[in-house]
Amino acid sequence: MKRVRCPKCDNYIIFDETKYSPGQSLVFKCNDCGKEFSIRIGVSKLKNTQKDENAEMADDNGQQSANETRCGSIVVIENVFHYKQIIPLRMGDNVIGRYQKGNPINTAFETVDPSVDLNHCTLTVSRDKRGNLRYTLADNNSNTGTFVGDVELQPRERRIIEDGTLFTLGATSIILRTADSEEDHS
Repeated sequence: MKRVRCPKCDNYIIFDETKYSPGQSLVFKCNDCGKEFSIRIGVSKLKNTQKDENAEMADDNGQQSANETRCGSIVVIENVFHYKQIIPLRMGDNVIGRYQKGNPINTAFETVDPSVDLNHCTLTVSRDKRGNLRYTLADNNSNTGTFVGDVELQPRERRIIEDGTLFTLGATSIILRTADSEEDHS
């Protein structure tokens, strides 16, 4: 099963892609807003994903510079449907929140959890004195708070977290995977 997003209202439409051949055009009508739009199976008009763009940049430059090294990722597990997303992190501030068309944050994820703010928290990736990656989590004055384990982060509190740390935004759980951890699982 595949899902496509309505270009007008961002509603998802689910269909069985195995019933169609590559290159075939399909027309959908959104049940929410009534917008009609078409897609072509096996062809995407969307820009490359961030992961693909990063890989292309590495290919163009021969290899990645120290500033563009892998910084780990977050694994988003939406508790309602157990929908898993893996989102790569970058050096500096990774502003985490709910995806919405036009939302300018750099680490958005898709969710139907209304308790996740558009700009919920920030996970900063930096280097310590020894050059090791450090991950610092802070709440962005969200409506429902950011929890590490069962403890809510206080206003202006910044907490250093490690590989495997579980933190919660609303009803959505997120697990940090550091760059070292990702290399171990490759």
